[in-house]
Amino acid sequence: MGICLSARIKAESPSNIGLSSKYVSSDGKDSSTSSKVSSISVPLTPRSEGEILQSTNLKSFSFADLKMATRNFRPDSVLGEGGFGSVFKGWIDENSFAATKPGTGIVIAVKRLNPEGYQGHKEWLAEVNYLGQLYHPNLVKLIGYCLEDEHRLLVYEFMRRGSLENHLFRRGSYFQPLSWSLRLKVALGAAKGLACLHSAETKVIYRDFKTSNVLLDSNYNAKLSDFGLAKDGPTGDKSHVSTRVMGTYGYAAPEYLATGHLTSKSDVYSFGVVLLEMLSGRRAVDKNRPSGEHNLVEWAKPYLANKRKIFRVLDNRLEGQYSMEGAYKAATLALRCISTEAKFRPSMNEVVTVLEQVQHSNESGSNQSNTSSTPRVRRRSADDASGRRSTAAYPRPSASPLYAREWNQGQQ
Repeated sequence: MGICLSARIKAESPSNIGLSSKYVSSDGKDSSTSSKVSSISVPLTPRSEGEILQSTNLKSFSFADLKMATRNFRPDSVLGEGGFGSVFKGWIDENSFAATKPGTGIVIAVKRLNPEGYQGHKEWLAEVNYLGQLYHPNLVKLIGYCLEDEHRLLVYEFMRRGSLENHLFRRGSYFQPLSWSLRLKVALGAAKGLACLHSAETKVIYRDFKTSNVLLDSNYNAKLSDFGLAKDGPTGDKSHVSTRVMGTYGYAAPEYLATGHLTSKSDVYSFGVVLLEMLSGRRAVDKNRPSGEHNLVEWAKPYLANKRKIFRVLDNRLEGQYSMEGAYKAATLALRCISTEAKFRPSMNEVVTVLEQVQHSNESGSNQSNTSSTPRVRRRSADDASGRRSTAAYPRPSASPLYAREWNQGQQ
């Protein structure tokens, strides 16, 4: 069972503005097998900057150490870029954490703040605050940080297979299309990560759930990364947190965009969008699509509720890999998550339960198909109907850094 360990109490969180960096991170096996997510809370003093840094079990690295570990932040060590800055590949000793030669020790991902980037010190501190004190198999591990003069860096485990975004939308010999089984595994792992954050003792709202923030280790275990926008959830009799609207276009819940009211159901909506991306192989927003298909949620909704039409939405690269029952169950779950009204969306614990059922059914079906030559049913997708080849339907993502969208102003 995945245990969400939390060594913190609720308090006013620092301002969280910014966006994720894309990078590629350490191997680990998913030990989470139950839909139940528990957490443990250990009281701490109020979270001033000094107390946040002192209360974590993180390693405090010197800038010189990380400069050596990344070979002076060489361009060929860059794993990705984002609003925060660049992420570099490095090597440290497993025990002493001292910098080592490339190819020795353990691999790390070092995120270096760009002083002129979209994010700043408050977002850097938010990452230390949350990832420094929350532990779960489906949250990326933060090893340490560097706070020295103007330098702000974060040191993470290295996730070898990179982001879910790359595996869904990038073409190339390294990024092969994810199978139906792997998509279910990734979706379930990410759901467990969010369920951990939403648990009664933790109550953290992630606020920026998207494919680029879901990282995969060598075994395709999913882990949530980039907590720069995370916020403490409502406490007492409060139903929501009021905040400036931040995040990534296409993933934010409609009520959050309209009011700035943030709840755990805002994350559920974002999860529904990502689940829909995984089912369809389409981006949440894609201007390269024909008119009427630019926004994935708006285009897909009419098909999701109809068992005879959901195959128009499903990725045609998944041909023959899913059962009708499993596909319909996953599509119905996505539809519930992206409900316009938050009260009709399931909790993340409910999402985990449904995905476990779909995964179990899929595994049972796979075992049966090994003894039968009858192929699974496959219907024509929307891309088939329009005569487009799949290679034309999934454009390579732009090399430009991701960025945060700010829709309106309000309280932080």
